Amino acid sequence: MLNIVILAAGLGKRMQSDLPKVLHPLAGKPMLAHVLENARRLNPDRIVIVVGHGAELVQAAFADQADLQFALQRPQQGTGHAVQQAVPFLLEQRAAQDSTLVLYGDVPLVQTETLRRLLDARAGGMAVLTETLPDPSGYGRIVRNAQGLVQRIVEHKDANAQEQAINEVNTGILVAPTAELKNWLSRVDNKNAQGEYYLTDVVGLAVHDGVAVNAAQPGASWETLGVNSRAQQAGLERIWQSEQARRQLELGVTLADPARFDLRGSLACGRDVFIDVGCVFEGRVELAEGVRVGPHCVLKDARIGAGTHIDAFSHIQDAVVADQARIGPYARLRPGADIGSQAHVGNFVEIKKSRLGEGSKVNHLSYVGDAQIGARVNIGAGTITCNYDGVNKSLTVIEDDAFIGSDSQLVAPVRVGQGATLGAGTTLTRDAPAGQLTISRPAQQTIKGWVRPDKKT
Repeated sequence: MLNIVILAAGLGKRMQSDLPKVLHPLAGKPMLAHVLENARRLNPDRIVIVVGHGAELVQAAFADQADLQFALQRPQQGTGHAVQQAVPFLLEQRAAQDSTLVLYGDVPLVQTETLRRLLDARAGGMAVLTETLPDPSGYGRIVRNAQGLVQRIVEHKDANAQEQAINEVNTGILVAPTAELKNWLSRVDNKNAQGEYYLTDVVGLAVHDGVAVNAAQPGASWETLGVNSRAQQAGLERIWQSEQARRQLELGVTLADPARFDLRGSLACGRDVFIDVGCVFEGRVELAEGVRVGPHCVLKDARIGAGTHIDAFSHIQDAVVADQARIGPYARLRPGADIGSQAHVGNFVEIKKSRLGEGSKVNHLSYVGDAQIGARVNIGAGTITCNYDGVNKSLTVIEDDAFIGSDSQLVAPVRVGQGATLGAGTTLTRDAPAGQLTISRPAQQTIKGWVRPDKKT
């Protein structure tokens, strides 16, 4: 039986924000969401989040996640006091393997592999996550006995010269047998300078009771970095983005500059994908083999087919692009855009909730919304589908091999037949028959004797 307790009650005063600290984003989602994501991979039986400052906001942010229990800590009287509030929610089978793992909502990047090592290190006793630092100043030191077991944790200000020379430090993350942890928490007192109940005191109580205290260390030093200020938040963001870039490089993705790459979700890439500088990927993005993404593009919840090129400053959201297409520069594909193979969507073109068929082209300064466009259609510059009458969205249908002249307006609902041509400047309000030229502009006139008015003074 595995319980996970996540401490998320802190004020976060140094963040200078009304938003609870654990809701501040890292890589596009709240820090607490990162902790939950890694915790859930352990398949726990119970997850308890201890909330305090901004409790209503934290609970609302995760209200749709039915596996969570929330314990309220008011007032906040230390980490030991926080875990005490979770005790009524902890599950037990009264078995030796019952465990409770304590994590922190503002330490978002502890990886699941590290947590598994910590659980393995418990081995019938308890275990703490420690780290070895070149400069341990300010951290609680891990003091071990002759057998290599953790004997106690000494705070920096209380450590003697020999203890200060120790560079193994406490991270605050621990796992303990659930029944014993409840007992130790009941015995923790607040007889210290801060008048708080410290979770680290359970280590001394475990040793006193003859329970072995082991230790595990993280796979990377950045895993245990916490966030207490905007500067730390920004620093951890860059560290995590660097790590994500490294992982993409190891998978064979070419990044023009790994320092200018932002992933705020998941990115799955085929072979020989190239990503230029300044690109942002949000939600779930899939890039098939041979895709090239130009500089400063934003892709969110998008699927891009093999060999497609996305040129600079294009925005793609909730859209699908097939193989060998060409998008941009400065194109925008909005939700529901479905771009066929070898299609072209050019500069300053916006497409929303529309299908663009194989080999069709919308190359310049156009808006296509709520439309079904067939194959090999050419849409001239300045064309728009007038799909909204102020109340309803209506459908425009353009069949295969049609040609739409520049500066045309197609007032939906309307259909352009197969192979039809619309002359430039046409405002189409009725269906255009297949294979015919349709034009709506009036005959050209020259007004003789017309004089341009003077500007009034």
